[in-house]
Amino acid sequence: MAYIQFLGAAGTVTGSKHLISTNADSSGGFQVLIDCGMFQGPKEWRERNWQDPPIPARQINAVVLTHAHIDHCGWIPRLVKAGFRGPIYATPPTIDLCGILLPDSGHLQEEDAAFYNKHKKSKHDPALPLYTLEEAQESLQYFRPVQYGEAQQLCPEISFRFVRAGHILGSSMAKVTLQTNGKTRRLLFTGDIGRVRERNATPGEVVRSGPTEGETADILVMESTYGNRQHPTADPRPELTSLIRATAERGGSIVVPAFAVERTQKFLFMLKELMQAGQLPAIPVFCDSPMAIKAVEIFMKHTEEYSEDTRRLVGQHGSPLTWPGFTFASTAEQSKRINAVKTPSIIVSSSGMVTGGRILHHLAQRLPDPKNTVVFIGFQAPGTRGFTIKSGAREVKIFGDVVPIRAQVAALEQFSDHADTPELLQWLRTFPRKPPATYLVHGEPAASSQLRDTMIKELGWNVQMAQWMQKVKII
Repeated sequence: MAYIQFLGAAGTVTGSKHLISTNADSSGGFQVLIDCGMFQGPKEWRERNWQDPPIPARQINAVVLTHAHIDHCGWIPRLVKAGFRGPIYATPPTIDLCGILLPDSGHLQEEDAAFYNKHKKSKHDPALPLYTLEEAQESLQYFRPVQYGEAQQLCPEISFRFVRAGHILGSSMAKVTLQTNGKTRRLLFTGDIGRVRERNATPGEVVRSGPTEGETADILVMESTYGNRQHPTADPRPELTSLIRATAERGGSIVVPAFAVERTQKFLFMLKELMQAGQLPAIPVFCDSPMAIKAVEIFMKHTEEYSEDTRRLVGQHGSPLTWPGFTFASTAEQSKRINAVKTPSIIVSSSGMVTGGRILHHLAQRLPDPKNTVVFIGFQAPGTRGFTIKSGAREVKIFGDVVPIRAQVAALEQFSDHADTPELLQWLRTFPRKPPATYLVHGEPAASSQLRDTMIKELGWNVQMAQWMQKVKII
């Protein structure tokens, strides 16, 4: 019996990890992981990053990676550390992005462990990183590029190809074909599904719109991040302009936690256009993320991924790294100098959910001051610091200290790179026939359950919510 087992992103948004096995007892056969993400958020989920997979890492034959976000790729160095030595297949842009994201993740974990050890703020003695920068770099040698639409044979029974997801640079869905015992099954793993774009509501889009339409599958494993919400349809630029102007007029700064890949680039292009048009004051903009700087360089390399708006903006303004008034902080010293700036400025820094990175230092310094504003432009998973701040809490713990929240807090939902419920339904209606079975992953229970009910009611599909460690028979 071949099966799929949900090892992550089941009952939560993070930790995407789906095992395909061609043998019921996992002895012999072929084992492939679709995505290998890190759990983020509440402690109960993060602790699972330290658990070994149900199948020894050395027995997993291959990894197929949909895209480069840490909740889909961030556990790869740990898998290699545990003994995995197989190929990791991904699109060329995804491989380039993993080349900066994974070492950065290892570096941040080493930094956090060192901080907790220095200040004795961990119950573990010593506190250890999940993996190191060196271990992350070691894992990069196993990546293998696969172009969109190119058939890749994993073993005699399993092949796959990537189709566009339209989520971030290089993002894809994995379309897997399994042939055994004279039967053929087609499995479609969506990864994260990109927006169906409306230009005014989602300005600044970097990559071409997706996802690819007209897909077919016997089993669909589908994300449900925004399964119970609809993105605002209003243009976010007037509200953003108002927030920045009001904050600058009272002498404050705007702090923007942003994912280093895609979201930061999108936001910077929007700021540039608004300043060029005279709608925003030309206050200093600081991008404090070495990873985001490298991501800009990769973004400039992959012109084949550009949307039409991006082609126009790059042609007009060139690389963001050369823009006057925009400072990119590479070193720790450059980052510290930003905290010495007392005049109004815009600080864009990662991580997007405030789970680590340099954004913690900026928020620790600026959250207590009511002159400042924190603007969220991305999803905040429950249990993350970003979720705590966004939800209206009066204080948040950063580096083991309680920091009061007196700054203004705002959120602009239009920047999401995830399709919402109407957009998901629009895409699903392009399927020429219903998949016999659909499993929802990568969503909080409320989002997954509401999307399941909506799909059953409006499409008449057989839809279930995936459960952690659940096995689903394929053949």
